[in-house]
Amino acid sequence: MKLTKLAEAIPAEKYKWSPNKDTRSVSEVFLHVAGGNFAIPRRLGTEPPADFNQQGFDKSITDKTKVIDMLKRSFVHAKQAVAKLTDADMEKTADWIGGRKATYREIILFLAAHQHEHLGQSIAYARMNGITPPWTEEQQRQKAQQPKPKT
Repeated sequence: MKLTKLAEAIPAEKYKWSPNKDTRSVSEVFLHVAGGNFAIPRRLGTEPPADFNQQGFDKSITDKTKVIDMLKRSFVHAKQAVAKLTDADMEKTADWIGGRKATYREIILFLAAHQHEHLGQSIAYARMNGITPPWTEEQQRQKAQQPKPKT
């Protein structure tokens, strides 16, 4: 999972960093994603873990190891919630944002979009701190090892 790999690549001392006082810090972004991964599946009939408290969750931890552990736990939770659904479940509806109904399919799509939205934010945060995402670093390494074409 790219978010987890990026979280691991960012130094612990950068977890309290944010671009300005009005935006989430690095740890808050990762915990915001984790909070979504725990809370959104509730709409699919999967309750969050008993120790999850959505209120203030994104500000509850700043320790890198604990943030990464929570992020990993949240991905397992979300994956299990989705994996248990059948094709028929995809057409079920649940209460959703703005008082409307959404199909389980829409909710799952939102869950994935939410993760990727904040992946983009986290990539920007990393680059602002001089950190290259691990997958980009790997591509650059592979490209550098390829023989140069003869001209």
